[in-house]
Amino acid sequence: MGWTLTCLLLAVSLALDAFAVAVSCGVSVPGFGRRQALRVGLWFGAFQFAMPLAGWALGTGLSRHIQAAGRWLAVGLLAFLGGKMVAEALDGAASGGEGPRPEGLTARRLCLLALATSVDALAVGVSLALWEGASIWAASGIIGAVAFLLSVLGGLAGRRLGGLCQRRAKLAGGLVLLGIAARMLWTYFR
Repeated sequence: MGWTLTCLLLAVSLALDAFAVAVSCGVSVPGFGRRQALRVGLWFGAFQFAMPLAGWALGTGLSRHIQAAGRWLAVGLLAFLGGKMVAEALDGAASGGEGPRPEGLTARRLCLLALATSVDALAVGVSLALWEGASIWAASGIIGAVAFLLSVLGGLAGRRLGGLCQRRAKLAGGLVLLGIAARMLWTYFR
């Protein structure tokens, strides 16, 4: 298998979490549209581009420590954000109304989501440092571009789903984030 195809497959596998989180953003954020989908894509794509570069720079000596700490950070961030979304949705259901207005796509929220979905790319960067003939700039570019594209598409798909019912959509979005966190935990302990 050629370098470009291998890198493309790697990029798609790294971007799947970003895609799922982007879907949950499209589902749960009121007024989500093309502009917000582009913002999500830019944040997720930028982090997916930068993390392999950071991993490459850190080198191979720290790879085990980075992977261990990064996994727990990603799980914790996704579980926190997903739990918050579920609690807000249930609070709105208990009060009989829509409840408090859900948090929009603030820079803080986007940064946390982008960080949580790109931690694996940091470890990939360390691995690429060991791969003879690997071009970190080409790999990071492909990884970032694929994450951008899949995140935009995921956000737009989530927007269509979110129009059905806002509270249920927020609950579903939170459950997706919790599911991703649980899946990460499952793969770490297998």
